[in-house]
Amino acid sequence: MTLRRRLGAFAVGGVAPETMALSVALALLLGVFPVYGCPTLLCAAAAVTLRLNLPAMQLVNLLTSPLQLALLGPFGRLGGRLVHVPAAAGQASVWQIAAGLGGALVHAVAGWCMVAAPLGIVLCLALGWAGRGTARRRHQAA
Repeated sequence: MTLRRRLGAFAVGGVAPETMALSVALALLLGVFPVYGCPTLLCAAAAVTLRLNLPAMQLVNLLTSPLQLALLGPFGRLGGRLVHVPAAAGQASVWQIAAGLGGALVHAVAGWCMVAAPLGIVLCLALGWAGRGTARRRHQAA
């Protein structure tokens, strides 16, 4: 048995293709969450809560770290358009205070929230479809 097959068998570990697809899709979405350090905790919490494949989720989370940094700017711009609140005359709004303390981060999280749900649904469906096809081919070959 080759190393590639051993690693694949370890990562899947008898998990259904739909569960593996959900694990990978969720880890990819949570892995690009724009607050550094949070994706690891979010992936672990999701894996424990939903009883998903924790090693696979943490591996995908680790691999998406460069993507997290690359998407910080686009998420910030999208969130800036989403939460643009005009200033009231003579009053400091919550958004102005947040902008002074870390508005870019608030904007990035808002942008991520805008993209996460639709992308998660598409990813889960696509990965589930690909996983079922791979499982069928594996059964036919055996």
